Order: sequence, then C-alpha cells, then structure tokens
Amino acid sequence: MSLNTDVEALYQQLNENWSKSPPNLPKCGETLKKLKIALTQLSFLPTKKTLSPISKKELLLARNVLEIGAQWSITERNLPSFERFMAQLKCYYYDYKNELPPSALMNEMLGLNLLFLLSQNRLAEFHSEVELLPRDESQNNIYLKHPISLEQYLMEGSYNKVFLAKGYVPAPSYNFFMDILLDTVRGEMASCMQKAYYQITFAEAQRMLNIKDDDAMKKFAKQLNWTTKKGTHFFDFSNVHKVDECGTGPLPAHELAKMAIEYAKELEMIV
Repeated sequence: MSLNTDVEALYQQLNENWSKSPPNLPKCGETLKKLKIALTQLSFLPTKKTLSPISKKELLLARNVLEIGAQWSITERNLPSFERFMAQLKCYYYDYKNELPPSALMNEMLGLNLLFLLSQNRLAEFHSEVELLPRDESQNNIYLKHPISLEQYLMEGSYNKVFLAKGYVPAPSYNFFMDILLDTVRGEMASCMQKAYYQITFAEAQRMLNIKDDDAMKKFAKQLNWTTKKGTHFFDFSNVHKVDECGTGPLPAHELAKMAIEYAKELEMIV
C-alpha cells in the first residue's frame, strides 16, 4: 500500500508539535495515538527482503514516528510507553540497517534503552542489548559508553562515580532514567548504612547519600522511617540491630570464635 496523504499529514502535525519550544505534549500524545493506528495500514514491518522505494519511504516515516514517540514517553515519564516504542524501533535499527539510511538518533535511543534497563535492574537484558552493539561503537560512542560505564561502576561498588555521572549525561533525555537509577542506588546504600551503623549524623548521612539539599534529605529519611534521637542530629538505627533477618538476634562474637576454633580442631583431626 502506498504512503497516503493522511498519514503524511499526521506525521507533519506530530513533527511540528514536537519541534515547538517547549513541545506541545498533549497534542503529540493525541497524534501518536492516531499514527499508531494509521501505520498498521502501511508496510509497517515488511517481510520482503528487497524493499521498494515506497516501502523505504514508509519505513523511514514509521521510524521517525517511533523515535518521537520514545522521546515523548520520556518527557511524559511513561516507562511502559517508552519500552513499547523501543521494542519496535530496534527492528528498524537492526533488521533493516542495510536497507535504510542510518538514523541520527539511533545511538542516543539505544543508549537510553540501556539506561532504562539499568535503572530497572534488568541486568540480563542490559547485557543482551550490549552484545548486539558493534564493539567500536559501544566503547567510543558517547551515548552508548555512558550507560555501559555506569554498569561497570555499579559492579565495582563505585557509587560516587555513579553520582558524578549525573553531571555528565550525553543528552538531557538521559536525566529521567539517571534520577531513577540514583534513587535505587541511594536505597541500596541506605539499607547498608542501617546495618553498618547504630547511629549516624544527619550531615554524614547526607554526604554519603550525595543529597545536596537538607529538605530533600529530610524527605528521603521520612520515606525510610528514619528518626533522629531526641535533642540530637543523629539517625538512630539501634532497632535494626536488635533482630537479624531470621528473627533470632545477632550471634555474640565470643560464640562465633568458639565455633570457628572447634571447626579448626575437627579439620586438623581429619587431616
């Protein structure tokens, strides 16, 4: 089926509303809904190996629509919508890379998808996506290198580098997923802090969690039900240490040492 004027008109409308400063998000959302239906009438995902000039034009239009849709989803903070648009976009980036001219947005979109997976702690899918990337691109392209480096920092436990990376995002669109990732990292760090300390000062907790604003720190502490000792600026974690995960309480150090010595004696007898 040839590219009809209605679909082209809808795309032009979408492109105009998205190109405005700021973009007209409600109008973009309405037009995207119409285009998703209209695109099904075209060669949206053709199966023929050799594409006609009309098919290529249809595919290019569809790819442009999906790229705007993915970016619109981020601006609207809609994770399921972003994931759906990216699932369709990858077909154009990988399956038709030899039939279509390269997209200027491809690496940015693929990098955003990596950061999305990382922010959701979907590491198996993250590594699968990295395997699809050309090695040279993944190591040198700024859009792809950023999320890949972040994953390495997380595996190393270099959380400070993760926080610093927030100031060096390759595009403003990365900030949304970076904020989600940093919240996840802070949650993990807070859980470790509760187990490592009986108490900690407000200022020290704020420094360790890399929270710049006092009000933001108070809000974060409230979400975790952290309370300060009366008349002090210390967060009190003593209740966390009263009972371990099994509900039996911590084992005394003396008993642990005694058990270790007994095991050593038995091993020596066996040898």
